[in-house]
Amino acid sequence: MMVGDGTLLDPTTTAEREHLRWMREAMLMAEEALAASEVPVGCVFVRDGKIIARARNRTNELHNATRHAELEAIDEILANKELTPATREYPLSETTLYVTVEPCIMCASALRQMGIKEVFYGCDNDRFGGCGSVLGVNSQLPHPKHPSYKATSGYLREEAIMVLRRFYITENVNAPVPKSKANRILKTEIPSRSSSRQGS
Repeated sequence: MMVGDGTLLDPTTTAEREHLRWMREAMLMAEEALAASEVPVGCVFVRDGKIIARARNRTNELHNATRHAELEAIDEILANKELTPATREYPLSETTLYVTVEPCIMCASALRQMGIKEVFYGCDNDRFGGCGSVLGVNSQLPHPKHPSYKATSGYLREEAIMVLRRFYITENVNAPVPKSKANRILKTEIPSRSSSRQGS
């Protein structure tokens, strides 16, 4: 398995096993989103070796385009005084995010403003990606105040792509103008990382 910087993932190292463990938890949330007819994106926030929040997209359920998985989890963290006992400028500075799809520009910006320590994600978001696919909000854009963060792609990439494909061949009854997808078939071939854009 290859990660975003082109290095080969070695699942035998302790760090890589941990990354895969947390990404599998994020994938469970993506599957939950798919079952709820949401765009299947899931995430977990990890601090001190344990999950402090988990979430999935809820935009259709709440009729609110800002209810992405990352923002749902951030709200959960901020609402819990045990997770954020003191008001501080960067409440996520000791927290790592694992998310199935590259954070969009909105979420990547929120993560930077919250001072996230690091982000690991499955597949690139070629339409709205905020960690380099469309705009490098995480580290490429200078900011006078908010620190940049490292974002690494490629963890469970194929699984993340397939759960998205499973969603996009179904009828989205929540779409403003639903498109007929009766003739669509699930594509199972996934291009290799070498033929697609590398993550940042």
